[in-house]
Amino acid sequence: MASMRDIKRRRASIQSTGQITKAMKLVSTVKLQKSRTKAESSKPYFDMMYETIALMLSKSGNINHKYLRAGSTEQKAVIAITSNRGLAGGYNNNIVKLIVGSAELKPETTKVYAIGRKGRDSLARKGYQIAEDYSEVINEPIYQDASDLTAELLDAFGRGEIGEIYLAFTSFKNTVVHTPTLIKLLPFTMEAAGADQEEAPKAQALMNYEPNEEDVLDMIIPKYMSSLIYGALQEAVASENGARMTAMDAATSNAEEMLGKLELQYNRARQGSITQELTEIIAGANAIG
Repeated sequence: MASMRDIKRRRASIQSTGQITKAMKLVSTVKLQKSRTKAESSKPYFDMMYETIALMLSKSGNINHKYLRAGSTEQKAVIAITSNRGLAGGYNNNIVKLIVGSAELKPETTKVYAIGRKGRDSLARKGYQIAEDYSEVINEPIYQDASDLTAELLDAFGRGEIGEIYLAFTSFKNTVVHTPTLIKLLPFTMEAAGADQEEAPKAQALMNYEPNEEDVLDMIIPKYMSSLIYGALQEAVASENGARMTAMDAATSNAEEMLGKLELQYNRARQGSITQELTEIIAGANAIG
């Protein structure tokens, strides 16, 4: 059995850790309320943006546009959204596993545009090339960040440096459910665009573009990409705070449980010490008598 001094030292250490995890839980709870409001209020807009682009392309016939056909290179790009801090359960590791487990995103043919140091470091250790690091973006995402990243990716896509663009993020469902998600941004496939065509009438008028389809898609698709990336950033921030709140709540509960067990051990050790002292005193008195 551990000595009373060891138990007291361990109990003090766990109490200190429990206070830290409890404080972190409270901070994450406040941040979650703010980020959840942003994610939930902006989600309908980004969903509608995707549905609108899909509907346009489903009614456009066979359009030969640079954003609708795969590039000639096998190189692919993935935007990996994780966090800059740990202590969030499996939040960061789930995104890393999602990318590593994808059949399309092999280390030798994939460039990572990292948003979040945790994912950046983990993917680099697994052999992925880190093309750009935008880790500071996740601290306070704004739409301009998504727009700048979109412009850089589209430039690389236009130059033929990458043939496909993917987005890996954690979709926010509710406080405790966060789903790692991988979507393909470009080229925008007609299969995805026609996903809802079953419910629509078979005979549809073709979409008319003014001044022409090339100019319209050159303007619309970058906005579609920026919208999805910004929406993913908002959901990722909410998911991170939710995951950290849950992890810190579990850590605090574990600390309290451990303190309860240590309290029992301490009381038993103290009782044993008192019993031993009494036995020694009685034995000494009997010897003198």
